[in-house]
Amino acid sequence: MSLTAGIVGLPNVGKSTLFNAITKKNILAANYPFATIDPNVGTVTVPDRRLELLEDLYMPNKLTPTSYEFTDIAGLVKGASLGEGLGNQFLSHIREVDAIVEVVRCFEDDNIIHVEGGVDPIRDIEIINVELMLSDLEVTNTRLNRIGKKAMMTGDKDIKLEAGLLTRIKEALEKNIPLRKLEFKEDELKLIKNFNFLTLKPIIYMANVDETDIVNGNEYVDRVIEYAKGEDSEVVIVSAKIESELSELNDDDKMEFLADLGIKESGLDKLIKATYKLLGLATFFTTGKDEVKAWTFKRGMKAPSCAGIIHSDFERGFIKAEVMSYDDLKEYGNELKVKEAGKLRIEGKEYVMQDGDICLFRFNV
Repeated sequence: MSLTAGIVGLPNVGKSTLFNAITKKNILAANYPFATIDPNVGTVTVPDRRLELLEDLYMPNKLTPTSYEFTDIAGLVKGASLGEGLGNQFLSHIREVDAIVEVVRCFEDDNIIHVEGGVDPIRDIEIINVELMLSDLEVTNTRLNRIGKKAMMTGDKDIKLEAGLLTRIKEALEKNIPLRKLEFKEDELKLIKNFNFLTLKPIIYMANVDETDIVNGNEYVDRVIEYAKGEDSEVVIVSAKIESELSELNDDDKMEFLADLGIKESGLDKLIKATYKLLGLATFFTTGKDEVKAWTFKRGMKAPSCAGIIHSDFERGFIKAEVMSYDDLKEYGNELKVKEAGKLRIEGKEYVMQDGDICLFRFNV
C-alpha cells in the first residue's frame, strides 16, 4: 500500500522549500504567494536499517524499500474554501491523501513576507483548519440538499442513516469541530468514506524553525505543541534550511552533519516515523535472491490482506504464509538456523501480521 501525504500551509512558510529538500525536486520556491499553483508530487524512500542486514544475508539483485508520496499543495489563504487564491482548486488536491502535513512558520525573518503581516503560528493553523472545515461543510451541505427531502419521505433505512450522520457532521463543523475529534462506528466510516472529508484525516504539524532553534525549539514551537495536544496530533520540528543542506549530502556526510548539529535524525525521518505512528502503519518483508522488498501495511491486518498488497491473486488464492521475525533472523544469522531453532512458523488466514515479519506466501488460483 502506498502512503500519501498532502503538504499544506499558508504562502511563504517554507512549504515548497521543504518539499524540494525531502524529495530532491527543483520546484519553484519564491518569496511571494502562489508561487506553487499546480500540485507537485514527489516520492521518497522510507529509511529502514533492517534492510541493510537483509541485503547482506540475501545479496539480492534488487533492494526495494517502501515509499512515501508527498503532494505539495499551493499555499492556502483565508477564504480558500470560497475560492480565494484559487483555494477550491487547491483543496481538491488533498482529498485523496492519507494524512495532512501542515507546515507552520515558527521563525522570524524580515526578508520573507508573511501574508498575514507577522509570525503567529496558532493564527496560521486556525486559518488553514477553518478553511478545511468550511470545505467539508460545503461537501456535507451539497449532499444533504440532495437527499434531505428523500430521507424524510422514504422508508429507505440507508438514506435515513446517511442523512442523520451528515446532519451530525454538519452540526460539528458549524461549531468549528474537525471531524477527527468525533467518534464514528465502523459502518459510519464506510458510509462517509467516499466523501474524503479533509478534517477526518490525521494531521501532523511541521514546525519550520531557524537552524539555531532546531535542537531546543522556541516559544512559537511550544505554542504549536500545546495546540496539537488538544487534538492528539503530532508535531515535528524541522528547519527547511538544514533539510536543504542535507539533501545535497551522501549518507555518511549526512550523519556527520546531524551529529555536529546535535540531532539524531533528519526532519524527513522524524516526519515518516510520526506518520507511521499516527496512521498505525508497520512493515513486513519479502526476501530472495531476485529481490528483497519492504511493504507497508496497517497494524491489525491479517496475512491474506497483506498478501493482497503484493498482488490480488495472492489474497484470493491464499493458502498459508511461512513467517519468521526479523529479530529471530538477526539473532540466528540465517534462514536455516532460524528453521532449526523452530522459529520458522506456518501461519493461516487468521494470522495478524506483525512489524518486521519476513514472509513467503503460498497461494493457488
